[in-house]
Amino acid sequence: MNDPNQRDGLSTDEPNVAVPDAGEPNNAESKAPETLKIKEAEFIISAVKPEQYPVDNLPEVAMAGRSNVGKSSMINKLCNRRHLARTSSTPGKTQTLNFYQINKAYYIVDLPGYGYASVSKTLRAGWGPMMENYLRNRPQLRGVIQLVDIRHPPSKDDMAMYEWLTHFQIATAVIATKSDKISRGQHGKHVKVIRQTLNVPKEVPILTFSSETGEGKEDVLDLLGYLWGTEILEAHL
Repeated sequence: MNDPNQRDGLSTDEPNVAVPDAGEPNNAESKAPETLKIKEAEFIISAVKPEQYPVDNLPEVAMAGRSNVGKSSMINKLCNRRHLARTSSTPGKTQTLNFYQINKAYYIVDLPGYGYASVSKTLRAGWGPMMENYLRNRPQLRGVIQLVDIRHPPSKDDMAMYEWLTHFQIATAVIATKSDKISRGQHGKHVKVIRQTLNVPKEVPILTFSSETGEGKEDVLDLLGYLWGTEILEAHL
């Protein structure tokens, strides 16, 4: 097993803030009777230190993944906004924690993309402590959605991130992005590789998503609602 502290500066000391366990994420076979609807979405702030974080104590779900895995594109698709989250063809462009307020009641937090070699060591050294401080010490954090590219086996950085999150018992869901890039008949095989590589328990679903076609959008909205703890999904569960 990889040592999590060898990637992006994340250490494995015991956490001093407990993050609620969201349990098993929803999938297409056990969706809530009514899918969460995002009616309002607003970019609030790009932050690099805790004093810059929002102070309204709303529930937060963070999105993690390698550079160019499609975090910004997913946020835009979920929110039905083309340019809410800035997308870039330059990997490693996101260097801050970006907070997006949803329905004036929740936040999606876009974490810096990891694992891109051209990003300077100085920047990567700064990301690690910044991300670790947020993930370990943010009481409002309800869970993390880790994105991986369905076309490729998870990288060492993907494995280290998933191991780190589960080590600290942070509620973690995995979504395989860019599902439109391979045939639907190949989805199962590629998801199996992701599950085995990350060692995701077999009872925990791995969702697939395409920001191009919208495939999996309702499942991801259900997952977000579950992690945020919306009344719709709490009633279902």
